[in-house]
Amino acid sequence: MRIAGICPLFLDRLGYRQEDLLDKPLSVLFESGIVPEGMQGSSEEDGNRDIRVHLKGKANESFETSVCRLHVEDGRDQRAYILFSFPELLRQANLNLLQQFADAFMRDINLGVLLIDLSFRLVDISGTACRILGLDRDLVLGKAVDCLFEDLPAEHQLVDRSILDGVIVRNHAVSWMNEEERYELLLDSNTLKDYDGNTVGAYIMFKDVTNLRSLEEQVKRSDRLAMVGQIAAGTAHEIRNPLTSIKGFLQVLNNSFDEKSMAKEKSYTEIMLTEIDRINDLVSEFLLLGKRKNVSYHEVEIHTTLREIVPIIHNEAILHNVNVFYEPPENCPRVIADRELLKQVFLNISKNGIEAMTDGGNLTIQVKTDPEEQLVLVEIRDTGPGIPNFLIDKIFDPFFTTKSEGTGLGLSVCQRIVHDMGGAIRVSTKGFGTTFTVCLPCRER
Repeated sequence: MRIAGICPLFLDRLGYRQEDLLDKPLSVLFESGIVPEGMQGSSEEDGNRDIRVHLKGKANESFETSVCRLHVEDGRDQRAYILFSFPELLRQANLNLLQQFADAFMRDINLGVLLIDLSFRLVDISGTACRILGLDRDLVLGKAVDCLFEDLPAEHQLVDRSILDGVIVRNHAVSWMNEEERYELLLDSNTLKDYDGNTVGAYIMFKDVTNLRSLEEQVKRSDRLAMVGQIAAGTAHEIRNPLTSIKGFLQVLNNSFDEKSMAKEKSYTEIMLTEIDRINDLVSEFLLLGKRKNVSYHEVEIHTTLREIVPIIHNEAILHNVNVFYEPPENCPRVIADRELLKQVFLNISKNGIEAMTDGGNLTIQVKTDPEEQLVLVEIRDTGPGIPNFLIDKIFDPFFTTKSEGTGLGLSVCQRIVHDMGGAIRVSTKGFGTTFTVCLPCRER
């Protein structure tokens, strides 16, 4: 018997080329007696059994093999072949393919993946998970998962031992904050079982949906702002007209009380005038939300704009025992914006930061660039108590405020101004201190 053909998979495993084996006797590959007695003229299949195979340049190796006889008819010509199949070799090839896929999956996929064994230790972790969770892969592999997140409260634990008991999680929304930024995650988890159905570990997989959540919140806020704008457009002028008349008569009364030395009555009118000014300011903010005011977009140097308002911020900070630190940028690109509206944004955010530090503190203003995203980043960082996680998603909502005398429109107006310039405002807080980052597209974009 001679070899008529051999599959590439088996050739690769043995180290031969096709031409090395074609038309060669079976003894080149197999030990004697490989074809069972009686199969020479039989068409039945022989059961699985182990045979030793000669590998090229290596020691012989045993493989599980099944042997059967095939008859092939081609016109008048009839031929009989002995077919050797190696199921174990095929299983090994499939396993190697799965292992290669698993390695590529953990290395390249844009998902956070954690693999955990029955001892609740971390067996493997993907690069995306390391980046989001702020972990060093070489330092955490093999460690107990409890130790990795031991400083977190129970409600913020990303991984729970119950997953080893078969608790399945699907699309569980989780907020996570590392040292640099905040992430919104969608988390799945399940157990891993062997071929016999025994649990051998578990996996946790999560997707970063921060941008999607941010877009969803922006759409919701835009809808709310549009509704507020419609109300403002229909009522602002009607409110201002009677206010103008009331304010005028109060000023006349105020002067009369002053001439007649009626100090008590004069103090009442001054209070009313102050409150009317507050109403006018509120109506002005309504109008800014309701429609875009006439803006003038030009090339703006961020440093020049900040330098003009830093003295104002300093004066406000002195009243609250706050130190202001401004770090001028080097070679900062210009942005296309309205200079006066940018001043309003920076002043509003700085004022909020100063007022948040009730016992004094530091306010730092720093300008950075992001060459990859082509953005200029203005960071305004305070050392106040921070913003609770359950409130951070609401701070840009119209009328939401934690101040006793606030209108809740300041940050909404700031966000509207920055969005109209093609930018965004990001917020991060770490339990103490808050950083507002105003992101504006560079002029070169």
